[in-house]
Amino acid sequence: MTENKQMPQLPFWKTTNIEEMTEKQWESLCDGCGKCCVYQLEDDENLGAYYPTNVVCQYLDRDLCQCTSYANRQKLVPDCMKITPENIATIDWLPETCGYRLVFLGKELPQWHPLVSDDPQSVHKAGASVSGRCISEKDSGELEDHIVEWKDF
Repeated sequence: MTENKQMPQLPFWKTTNIEEMTEKQWESLCDGCGKCCVYQLEDDENLGAYYPTNVVCQYLDRDLCQCTSYANRQKLVPDCMKITPENIATIDWLPETCGYRLVFLGKELPQWHPLVSDDPQSVHKAGASVSGRCISEKDSGELEDHIVEWKDF
């Protein structure tokens, strides 16, 4: 009698090219950290060097790290960038922990990523999100006054 052992199936992000992912698959790569909604300042003398602030877009729910106007975000904030398989290679300001960036680079998703942990709150429980660490742009004043050094950015 032979035992019928099935090999575990690899997750879609390891078997599907980003260009072939469905929109739902692509969107699920977002870990919900909110870091892409953090205002960053680019160094004028050292182009490509970015300094994060503790200021986020006014539409980011700062506890849940979700956009409160996701469907209309690009109309409300004209420079809000939609991250896509087509433009991911050109976006150099995403944090090193970004799920989109990691999959594009062929790297592993962290254990706290909701696709790995199967827990949408794991990003917050691990302290990998901006939850509780930011203020709204409506309350900030000058961005230069809000530059922060976060080890996880």
